[in-house]
Amino acid sequence: MTTLFRGLFDDAAIFPPGNVPLPEAVAAHRKRQSSPVAPLLGPFVCASARWDDLVEAADGGPPLAVSLILPGPDAEIPTAPQIDVVALEVPGGAPGGAIPTYVELPCGEITVPRAAALAGDGLRIKIRTGGVRPEAFPAEPDLAGALWSAVRSGIAFKLTAGLHDPVRHRDPVTGFEHHGFLNVLLATARALQGYDIERTLADQDAERVARAVAAIDEPLAKSVRHHFVSFGTCSISEPVNGLLHHGLLPEELR
Repeated sequence: MTTLFRGLFDDAAIFPPGNVPLPEAVAAHRKRQSSPVAPLLGPFVCASARWDDLVEAADGGPPLAVSLILPGPDAEIPTAPQIDVVALEVPGGAPGGAIPTYVELPCGEITVPRAAALAGDGLRIKIRTGGVRPEAFPAEPDLAGALWSAVRSGIAFKLTAGLHDPVRHRDPVTGFEHHGFLNVLLATARALQGYDIERTLADQDAERVARAVAAIDEPLAKSVRHHFVSFGTCSISEPVNGLLHHGLLPEELR
């Protein structure tokens, strides 16, 4: 399994627009963990408000790796033997502790000094790249500035929402312009190499983007994933199928 895609897809099946019932989503996640796509999986994403339901759904199996969304920096981090909290996602601040913690910030607030200060505190950044409203999708210049600042400051980041498809495109139903996760991987690589990345994020030529991603060598792939840790997606099958379509995964994962 290529370094570039290992653990890239955080399972956010219970969030819109997927809205899968929590017990069903946990069962599907565990089924994938014993399937050929297991190396691609990140943690299961859940809000702490649904903790009791999560504990009940996870009962009777091995501990479930979870990225837990807290309502604020002062919120208590719950515990249960069925759950292994491997990451925290917090708006507007972050609790202390050894668990990797992502602070959600708008793209416009992600500057090199701000990101460097967060990195110095041992924190990471969460960037929202979509949603159910058009304003939830950052424009290419805004996302490019945030990614560039993250790379320049040395901080790790994750993305959330709107990235089901590999390459940037306009949704024919909603009309929303979606960023592509391959575009973001490639933009991160080019930022590390010192290039301007706005055009990379805007590129809708799927074959060109896929070829460029396939050409990323192992050392650069490791550096890319040091920064771009993962993204939350309410569908695991859609991004996997997209990678298969572009020949970026072995056929046995089909």
